Amino acid sequence: MAEATVVYRFKKGLYINLTNRCPNLCVFCIKTKWNMQFDGHNLDLAGQEPSAQEVLALLDKELAQAPAEEIVFCGYGEPTMRLDAVLTIGRALKKAQQTGKYPPFTIRLNTNGLGNLINKRDIVPDLRSAVDKVYVSLNAPNETLWRQLLRPAPGYENGFASVVEFLKKCAAAGFERVAASCVDQTGADPAAVRALAASCGASFNEREYLDEQ
Repeated sequence: MAEATVVYRFKKGLYINLTNRCPNLCVFCIKTKWNMQFDGHNLDLAGQEPSAQEVLALLDKELAQAPAEEIVFCGYGEPTMRLDAVLTIGRALKKAQQTGKYPPFTIRLNTNGLGNLINKRDIVPDLRSAVDKVYVSLNAPNETLWRQLLRPAPGYENGFASVVEFLKKCAAAGFERVAASCVDQTGADPAAVRALAASCGASFNEREYLDEQ
């Protein structure tokens, strides 16, 4: 198998594969279908998670070759499982931008919204200093369906309320954009998820159900 990819390009963004760990095992998760592959990249870290400094060095190398419109924390795992690394990387990138080292880009966090529960505190103020956008994979308008579709690990079964509260806190925190998403064709009503997102003060993205690469 090819060496694990930590930083990869997709469309106009640079994506950071920080961890494979996640408290959910979503029924629609493509990492199980695609054997940890994505767009020709092996995202299986095999337990060898990169340090923040390793990620920054890889980003520096990539940005020296070509600019990116976005830097995105999004691999085959939940980035807030490694909150300290997210904060270190995001803050370092923002500082580098302030000095003019890199062309302009935004920093986005893709998350399942369980970061407060994972870290046992409100992480939104810290995230505000490290990322510009927060995209929350919401996927259901109520707890019952959320449990069925996201299949949370023990200790996270009641996490739906925490996700909704996290979304509200992010929407109130002044990020450039806060969006909730729903994967289609899962049995959830996208209109109902959109309504919940709006009630939290967030915008909405409907994502395509991916089956084949």
